[in-house]
Amino acid sequence: MFGKKRQIKFDPSQQEPVLHKSICTGETTAGFIDIATGKYHDYCKIMSEDDIEAFCRDTGIDRGQIRTVY
Repeated sequence: MFGKKRQIKFDPSQQEPVLHKSICTGETTAGFIDIATGKYHDYCKIMSEDDIEAFCRDTGIDRGQIRTVY
């Protein structure tokens, strides 16, 4: 189970990639917001800029396309 790459089903017509930051703790996660419902779907925890780059690489998303939500 560990070490396997997680498959990402990302549909830009239905989902928006975001970095979700906690106002209280500062914890950051990467995930997607469902455009129709506004529900956030967590993908991974972000500990460093390398994690953001890996998220972009895994999803094929350009870093400039990701907005931050609180």
